[in-house]
Amino acid sequence: MFYDPILSGNRNISCGTCHNHDHFSGDGVSLGIGEGGTGLGPKRVTHEGPDQIKKRIPRNAQALFNVGALSVFFHDGRLGASPDYGNGVNSPAEEFLPSGLDSLLAAQALFPMTSQFEMAGNPKENEVAGAIHDRIDMAWPIIAKRVRIIDTYREMFAEVGVAQVGIADIGNALAAFMDAEWRSFDSPYDLGAMTPQQKRGEALFFGKAQCSSCHAGPLFTDESFHAIGLPPFGPGRTRRFDPMPRDVGRMAESDALEDAYRFRTPTLRNVALTGPYGHNGAYPTLEGIIRHHMAPLEQLDAWQPALAQLPKVPWLARADFIIHEDSREMARVRTNIDIDIPQLSDAEVTELVAFMNALTGTRSVFGRLGKPARVPSGLEVD
Repeated sequence: MFYDPILSGNRNISCGTCHNHDHFSGDGVSLGIGEGGTGLGPKRVTHEGPDQIKKRIPRNAQALFNVGALSVFFHDGRLGASPDYGNGVNSPAEEFLPSGLDSLLAAQALFPMTSQFEMAGNPKENEVAGAIHDRIDMAWPIIAKRVRIIDTYREMFAEVGVAQVGIADIGNALAAFMDAEWRSFDSPYDLGAMTPQQKRGEALFFGKAQCSSCHAGPLFTDESFHAIGLPPFGPGRTRRFDPMPRDVGRMAESDALEDAYRFRTPTLRNVALTGPYGHNGAYPTLEGIIRHHMAPLEQLDAWQPALAQLPKVPWLARADFIIHEDSREMARVRTNIDIDIPQLSDAEVTELVAFMNALTGTRSVFGRLGKPARVPSGLEVD
């Protein structure tokens, strides 16, 4: 199902389109093209016409390594454990989240299906998008029925005791796949097989460079939120009342001013494989994002749009970087910076990059099951 477009409104995109084995569970671009495109990653294209896309995906597609071990999901943490809605989960569905989900990851797996620009499509295009327009949870029974009426899926679910496939069963299956497929703890760092240069980088990481103050624990993330002043671009993840293409990060979820422009610390497992880097993929290289951490204001001023790896969409090009013309918004980004780390020499930056390469798994980075050649719906596999 992860690679089956049957879960999308127009049956033309799957979870695996943006989280693909060919791109180490990501898509290899800063901001991707979701529903309405064809192809993968940097080669994904879209066409002009009445059905042309209206905007890019507003945030970078996160890699899925060890995703089953996380407790906070999405760049702004809008899904996590909470007693607020009586179902144990704070999510965009609030009290309408379906029951029977096995994990937070299973809950997270349901939401790309309801996103207009990721998988659902526009309200007038299909019954799934139209149902979402009424209320978010009204689309999930439609998707579940699509799966349930396919003999192969029905038989596979029956083998594990599921007689009447519902959306929670689909979420649980997707989560079980993601958790197992990209579990990665076989890097040189884990196996004690680092080079001398990587060991020097490790000492910097846990010492002078202060990286581990945020990138902590076995997943190398504190799962908290920090503002690092990344250069904004793209459509932004705007709130309903937001008149500009900006992304205020955690504040959009919490409505707390102190959370402005803060984003969740990403895990660094297999980070050398999963660029571009940052919540919007602002930097194509590890060296670039490290240097930004050392001098965020200077790097914000020096950053050039050419660093953004964006699939070409000519009618969106004017809007891609228009936020840089808004002096007030750029000033707000500049005044919300949490990081203050020591300056490092060029040699030390190289050693840090070497250490981050030591976090790359071996066989685990390719997945355990891999990409299927075909899916039960008969639709095309990206």
